[in-house]
Amino acid sequence: MLFLIQYNRSEGQIVEIREYPDTARADASAARLELELRLHRQDIQHEVVILEAPDQAALRLTHLRYFEGVRAIAKSRLGE
Repeated sequence: MLFLIQYNRSEGQIVEIREYPDTARADASAARLELELRLHRQDIQHEVVILEAPDQAALRLTHLRYFEGVRAIAKSRLGE
């Protein structure tokens, strides 16, 4: 499974997440480019990535910062 994520780094949250089957890599790449160009034209500074994982649960384990935010991760690691 492929995941196209638009992430607002300054707010620490996902703006949008789209799922694509592994066989749609070209579609996911085209969607990423289209999104990056649109954001650039609107002068929006968001991170846009394509990540691969078996499912969203696995993605949450490997890329927690997109789902929990840096503060929440730090808090949980420090035991606060």
